[in-house]
Amino acid sequence: MSLPEILTRITAADKNAGRPEGTTKLIAVSKVQPNERVEAVLKEGHRVFGENRVQEAAQKWPTFRDSYDGVELHLLGPLQTNKARQAMELFDCIHTLDRSKLAKRIATLASELGHCPSLFIQVNTGNEPQKAGVSVEDTDAFVAECRALGLPVIGLMCIPPADEDPTPHFAQLRALAAQNNLAELSMGMSGDFECAIAQGATCVRVGSAIFGERVAPTA
Repeated sequence: MSLPEILTRITAADKNAGRPEGTTKLIAVSKVQPNERVEAVLKEGHRVFGENRVQEAAQKWPTFRDSYDGVELHLLGPLQTNKARQAMELFDCIHTLDRSKLAKRIATLASELGHCPSLFIQVNTGNEPQKAGVSVEDTDAFVAECRALGLPVIGLMCIPPADEDPTPHFAQLRALAAQNNLAELSMGMSGDFECAIAQGATCVRVGSAIFGERVAPTA
């Protein structure tokens, strides 16, 4: 599949959901992709990308940003508190805020740096023990805590269990966002982004459908 095909499908999904064209932002997930594949997408004019690891982004994106104006970079993977400063200097948006310790660290750094990326709170809608994210039951309280710290929380993010219908998870995230007056929903990936858009996604995270299968890093 190609970038234009994905964008066409997103436009159609927006229309089918009764939403204006351009409502849904495509985050091209470039993690573990060779630089030449990433640059090919940049050359097609796309500027919104997602990475899972701070270290990989630090190696890849400063050079691309020197060559291409308007790049918007999103952190989609778990963030360790000791990488928070570097993440805040690299990324425009962090999708994986999920615990008090990290929230407090980001708040402290925001005061020091004078800026803060936009933030999504990750919600573990499937209550999967191996997966990061705030529980559904704790979401309201954590949103309130982050707001009390002055953090720019703009929405919620989830990754539904791989072996379940994602629709109920997307619907639950939408309801949680609505009751917390959050406008943004980061949900939907290569295999289910149209379903996510039908449930209100404002950001979809698509990687392999744009770039091809990921290339495993060499030792």
